[in-house]
Amino acid sequence: MAEPKLTFLAAETSVAQDAQKEIAARYGSAPIEEADVIVSLGGDGFMLHTLHHVMKYGKPVYGLNLGAHGFLCNEYDDKELIEHIVLAEPVELHPLVMQAVTQTETVRAYAFNEVSLLRQTRQSAKLRLSVDGIERLSTLNGDGVMVATPAGSTAYNLSVHGPIIPLGASLLALTPIAAFRPRRWKGALLPARAVIDIEVQEHEKRPVSATADFTEARNLRRVRIQEDRSVSIQILFDPKHNLAEKMIQEQFVE
Repeated sequence: MAEPKLTFLAAETSVAQDAQKEIAARYGSAPIEEADVIVSLGGDGFMLHTLHHVMKYGKPVYGLNLGAHGFLCNEYDDKELIEHIVLAEPVELHPLVMQAVTQTETVRAYAFNEVSLLRQTRQSAKLRLSVDGIERLSTLNGDGVMVATPAGSTAYNLSVHGPIIPLGASLLALTPIAAFRPRRWKGALLPARAVIDIEVQEHEKRPVSATADFTEARNLRRVRIQEDRSVSIQILFDPKHNLAEKMIQEQFVE
């Protein structure tokens, strides 16, 4: 079996840039169009940037953690990189697609972690939530709401007490952010194929923004969020530290 051709993308930090030079000199770096595997050098934030950047190429991504947590990455090891990549297990991700209608434009963007809606001013957001064309909440009053993927369920979603979703569960988390009314609503788990429509009430008095990973749309009127299964990308994980295992471990943190 021929060794896979690699290309390396690095965060702007000095440690990531230095690592890229050293590893590329050792293993060689092919043009991204010719590479078999894309190696991301950085933390989770840069891994997300990499996924968005290389999504159009349809090539697997192997992350080496040079950041803080590295939930989407593998432990940094530049000595047996080829061996690790050959033995790595793939995890297939499908992003959410956001169609956000603002006062002036329509913004379409992908999210591998979450789409979040947040109030822009001191005024709380007032949102109407519908799922598959059926109104489920006439008014959600609070800081906002988010829709998180399984891969993103341990990120911002977890910090606002949303559920951790195991990979392969075919679910999305619809999670409120500091809900004021209804106070007891803790969110919902929805089928991955659900179509979620959110309308901003009193949008001029209570402006709201929508963000899909890195793309923000401000002064929102309404947004539609759903999984796009026509788009997929593979992340490669070392067998002993795969993403599914990390998500299970995260649920038993003391």
